[in-house]
Amino acid sequence: MKTPSRIEPLPRFHVRLGGVLYLAIIGLGLFGEMYVRGTLVVPGDAAATAGKLLQSQPLWRAGVAGDLLMQVLDLPVMLILYLLLRPVSRPLALLATLVNLVQTAVLALNKLSLLLPLLLLGDATYLKAFPAEQLQALAYLAIQLHGFGFGIGLIFFGAACLIRGYLIFVSGYLPRVLGLMMLAAGLSYLVNSFALLLAPAWAAALFPAVLVPAFVGELSLCLWMIAKGGSTPKPARLTAPGP
Repeated sequence: MKTPSRIEPLPRFHVRLGGVLYLAIIGLGLFGEMYVRGTLVVPGDAAATAGKLLQSQPLWRAGVAGDLLMQVLDLPVMLILYLLLRPVSRPLALLATLVNLVQTAVLALNKLSLLLPLLLLGDATYLKAFPAEQLQALAYLAIQLHGFGFGIGLIFFGAACLIRGYLIFVSGYLPRVLGLMMLAAGLSYLVNSFALLLAPAWAAALFPAVLVPAFVGELSLCLWMIAKGGSTPKPARLTAPGP
């Protein structure tokens, strides 16, 4: 037998809060990727990158801290999006949340590769056993490894965006155009990540244009959440398996 269970509408304050946190995540992501690593990492030049990093260690550490804060804020946003989309399909909303959790775990662990350059370029006694050029090369390699780890994490986030895009599109209480935008965002993340893994030269040619749909889609969703505060349906009945 199946017993009906009621789904209460999500308060508008919670939806707006999710939008604000989502916007903060986007801002922190741009700070770490575009401002910190975009200004301190010199493509193809390990020595120059090491020099800039040593001169701007507080900024580099701030970038890592901002990235980790982004992963923390991701947790309440995932919960709010789950509650917002649960009336459409509880299994799919839960699946999107679980896939998103994998992405968050991967990206959080991946920050260790950004702390490694600080250790390699430090003044610890045991580092004197290695030539400076070798330490600089290893530090640059760790930063490159972070890029690949970031791409791997975004594979899971791309899948989550696809699921949420579908749920938004068919929901009836969120704009269908937002669903299409999130579907495009998911596809752009997947194309970018798999290109990075399978054809790095092609990925370099596509970046950053390939991620424009992702930026537009996510920004549109969070701004809509802030402006509208959601429009969840009236209390509905979902069927849940019973004894």
